[in-house]
Amino acid sequence: MKDIDKNKEMSGRRRFLITATSVAGGIATVAWATPFIKSMMPSERAKAAGAPVEVDISKLEPGMLLLVEYRGKVVWVLNRTPEMLASLNKLNDKLSDPNSEKAQQPIYAQNPTRSIRPEILVTTGVCTHLGCSPVFRSEVAPEDLGPDWLGGFFCPCHGSKFDLAGRVYKNVPAPTNLLVPSHAYLSENILLIGAESKESV
Repeated sequence: MKDIDKNKEMSGRRRFLITATSVAGGIATVAWATPFIKSMMPSERAKAAGAPVEVDISKLEPGMLLLVEYRGKVVWVLNRTPEMLASLNKLNDKLSDPNSEKAQQPIYAQNPTRSIRPEILVTTGVCTHLGCSPVFRSEVAPEDLGPDWLGGFFCPCHGSKFDLAGRVYKNVPAPTNLLVPSHAYLSENILLIGAESKESV
């Protein structure tokens, strides 16, 4: 009887030791693997250096502007309304580079809307004059911007104006259109800034 009790006790201890060792080994494995897994993810420094940035645009309603940080700069994502899109072809004679002939955008965005999807504009929020940050002015023809203003981006520092496709007006300090960064669509609602694309979703 004593032998049976002793065997049960030894068996219980064995199970406890195996379980404890397994748990400790599992914890050690996770602790060992974590730095390696983290090393595969882009760091904040890598993101600042240019790692692509995913943006969820599912809640970006028509007329809304979303600000995203990419490479330490602001990138604008604007969901243009049909009225905004219709205004683009009314300004060609007022713009310095209406056909986007200067290389300020990828080939796939060298079109009248300067975008992959006509309604979604992706452009840097940095004035091409001295690097100031223009402001989004969606209102049509405000007195301070003149009768030719149909909405867009205005740089209050030196008076540069850009339309709703980021194209620069004539006779302002900024020499070129706003820069369109490389971008792609991973799905209908996920935009990837910093990745090349040749087609839209």
